[in-house]
Order: sequence, then C-alpha cells, then structure tokens
Amino acid sequence: MTETVSISTSGLSACISATGAELVRLQDGEARDLLWDGDPAFWTGRSPLLFPIVGEVKGNRIAVAGTPYEIGRHGFARTSRFALVASEATRCTWRLEASDETRRQYPFAFRLDVTYRIDGGTLQMAAEVTNLGDGLMPASFGFHPALRWPLPYGKPRDAHAIVFEHDEPAPIRRPIEGLLSRAEYPTPVRDGRLLLHDGLFEAGALVFDRLASRSLVYGEALRVSFSGMPHLGIWTKPGAGYVCIEPWQGHASPEGWQGELADKPGMVAIMPGARQSFGMSIGLI
Repeated sequence: MTETVSISTSGLSACISATGAELVRLQDGEARDLLWDGDPAFWTGRSPLLFPIVGEVKGNRIAVAGTPYEIGRHGFARTSRFALVASEATRCTWRLEASDETRRQYPFAFRLDVTYRIDGGTLQMAAEVTNLGDGLMPASFGFHPALRWPLPYGKPRDAHAIVFEHDEPAPIRRPIEGLLSRAEYPTPVRDGRLLLHDGLFEAGALVFDRLASRSLVYGEALRVSFSGMPHLGIWTKPGAGYVCIEPWQGHASPEGWQGELADKPGMVAIMPGARQSFGMSIGLI
C-alpha cells in the first residue's frame, strides 16, 4: 500500500503522504527545504487539506436539515487515508470518497480528488470536489501550507515580509475561541506589505475575509497564487520556524452564529453531479 509519492523537476521536488494527501516535503533544486518539518514541539502539521469545513463550528457541531452532526476543526480530510489514483514523474492524484465514517460527520456523498503537479519551479495544487448525491451539497475547502520562516536563502527571520498583489486596507478578523470574531481589527498591511514578527500572532491567526489580492510574494523568494480562493489566513505559533499562508474558500463560523451548514458564511453549494475546483500554487521566483 502506497504511503508516500515523490514528484520532481530539476527545479523543485515534493513528497505527498497518503494520510490526508498532505504535502510533507518541498525542496528547491539544491535540496533546500521550503516546507516546515512538523516538529511536534510546535505543530505536527505541514500542509493539511481542510475539508469539508474550514476552521471550527460552534460546539464542533453542524446541522443538516435540522439534524446535528459532530465534526472537528478543519474537517476530516486531513486525517483520512486517500487512495493513489495516478502517479507520474511530475504529478500525482489522490482520492477520498464518502464512507460510513465521513457520513457520521458530514452526511453527503462526495468525491475529493487532489492533484499535485510540478511545472519547472512551481508546485500546483488542485482539489476537485464532486457531489455524487441527489441534493445540494454545501462545502468549504482550504489549503494550509507551513512555509519555512526563515526561508533557506540567508535572510534573517525578522527580514521576512509578505507582499500582497494589492493593498489590503479592509479590517481583518481574529479567532475567538476558535470562531471568527465579530470584532474587526485594523489591517496590519501597509502599502501592500506585511512585515512578519511573532507579535502579529500572539492573538492567533490573521483572517482576511475581504481579501483584494489573489497572489503574494513571501520572503522575496516564493510566489503564492490562489486565483479562485476568496479568503486567507496567515498563522504561526510565536517562536516557531514556519508561517502558514492559507488560501481558503470559507472560514470558521462567525462568533455567535449557529444554523444550517448550507447557510454558514463562506460555504459553496455544489449541485448534484457537479464539481467545484479549488487551487493554489507555490513557485520559486
């Protein structure tokens, strides 16, 4: 049974695990690590996939047609075992389908295909969710890559910044006991630039729920693009050697909100037999 698959070009290499179809290693052409190593002293994740929800829901419960279902933070895809359905030198595709276990948390018939492809010095990540049932299926999806901070190119940690495609003047949100704050906070982005320091994250993640940009440059070395993803989280544990740059479709339930999953802000409704695609890329500059 396949546990991991490696793909590569001369400019980039990646390793993906069957558990969660998670990217667990990303290296440049000189074998320098770009992805966090999962040190349990801080956080064991590396690049989990978030499905069918992003973030938390109140009381870890969703409601579908009035029936409650228990589901944990970020859903179940990140801990599920995916099947390898295609593998080549520069690409691989993994699949997760509904089961008795997933239906106990999310009562829908779905198929989730995740494809990783390297083109030169860029890793493309694409997820496709198919509704195999006969009713509307609400879903969210998110990427959660933890990139090295500092990156392995000689700049000190406090010299790293995120430069957005556009300025981001809208207020941000913060997590409040895992939920999205009612309160808004002044944007920390100035002239499109976010200077990274641990103090930014003492109150948790930065949540951009009114995002103008669909790409950014991190550390003057990596371009992260996410054309179809309207929300973004940026997070680390202060002192850890990573920063997560997380394109999302959807986010945690707003503080105080409780209702039908289909009405949860940020969800998309997938018609019977239809597919919804989500994607992002990480490329060397």
